[in-house]
Amino acid sequence: MPLLVVGISVLVLLLLMTRLKVNGFAALLLVAVGVGVVQGIPLERIPDVLADGIGGQVGDTMLTIGLGAMVGRVMGDSGAAQRIAGSLLAAFGPRGVQAAMVVTSMLIGVTMFYEVAFIIIVPIAFTLVRVTGSKLLWVGLPMSVALSTMHSFLPPHPGPTSVAATFHASIGLTLLYGLFIAVPVGALVALAWPRLPFVRRLDPAIPQGLVTEREFTDEEMPGLGWSLLVALFPVVLIAGAAVTEMADSDDTPLLHLVAFVGSAPIALLLTLALAVWAFGPRTGRSLDDVAASCASAARAMAMILLVIGAGGAFKNVLVEGGTSDYIKDLTTGWAVSPLLLAWLVAAVLRVALGSATVAVVTASGVVLPLLAGSGAHAEMMVLAVSCGSIAFSHVNDPGFWLFKEYFNLSVTDAIKVRTSYTTVVAVLGLGGVLAVEQALDVLGL
Repeated sequence: MPLLVVGISVLVLLLLMTRLKVNGFAALLLVAVGVGVVQGIPLERIPDVLADGIGGQVGDTMLTIGLGAMVGRVMGDSGAAQRIAGSLLAAFGPRGVQAAMVVTSMLIGVTMFYEVAFIIIVPIAFTLVRVTGSKLLWVGLPMSVALSTMHSFLPPHPGPTSVAATFHASIGLTLLYGLFIAVPVGALVALAWPRLPFVRRLDPAIPQGLVTEREFTDEEMPGLGWSLLVALFPVVLIAGAAVTEMADSDDTPLLHLVAFVGSAPIALLLTLALAVWAFGPRTGRSLDDVAASCASAARAMAMILLVIGAGGAFKNVLVEGGTSDYIKDLTTGWAVSPLLLAWLVAAVLRVALGSATVAVVTASGVVLPLLAGSGAHAEMMVLAVSCGSIAFSHVNDPGFWLFKEYFNLSVTDAIKVRTSYTTVVAVLGLGGVLAVEQALDVLGL
């Protein structure tokens, strides 16, 4: 039974990493090979399946994470991150540091992928931790929760957008209804989770190499204008491309140019060039100093990228082994509310496969026949599938490893924190979907 295989593989992975202290990269590959054998993938194909999974995952994330880490380190070593952090503290006060992270993350996370926004904002979170003396999770966890919620609920993120196309739902209405659910749910969990006793007991240190330890004087730091320009530059490029694509479907050279410049790797590459100029020779730092910052960030990212790639291999073995097809066949014909079934199928696929995008695409195909004649709004079906796909993030989710490595947690602690908050966000999101659907029916919309 594929779901039993998934459960056993997760337990074996936890045993390898927690009790036997096997490196995360090696442990994920060992378990992936074992799952491939058990699920009947021909032995000669397993290396290719692993390579495809690693290549697909690292290919999607290496440029984004690598360039983003370099931008963050350049900003940190120049004092720009400290300037922004200080301005946030001045605006919100030391007691409002979590609110500052939630507001910043939601504004940036509306249009940016979780990984991209995470990499851009996390240097500011690290600096706030150092300046205020707060615990890392007290500042960083609200950021991650807010970004997870925005990424999973709202177009133009890939999951909701692809499901909207499947259900022929309005992107604009999906975004509007989704904001009514995502903002309160994300803010509630983001502010509540760091206060839970099992989270407050954790006190991880900032990973070495990702942020400077130096404290700058006011005269040494660049101005707030330049600091914000570099920090928001990729946001403007990526968001501008997303908005342009939604507003203009004509196939024109201008649209191609905007899409190129607004792709995450190109936007971050341009941002790195801007950061080198803005915080390098223009401010008295040599190019050698800037190059050293980039090299330091690259060294710190090496193991993180390896672990994320191995997570992609594990996910690909599950997909190739037929787990998604099994779940699709299992849920066909269930007599339940289409909104609840949409959420449930996406959640089960998320547990089994790890990838939220794979979960939403597969789940939408399963529940699409239920939409006709059900009376449910297509936009609410999109949101039901999308919020189900955030649930139960664990060791087969590459985003889990990004969270774990950047917040310097053990696998067990990362499961306690991330798996729990993603599940609660998904459950509360389902409640919001059902409530909005009921309100639309009452209003006759």
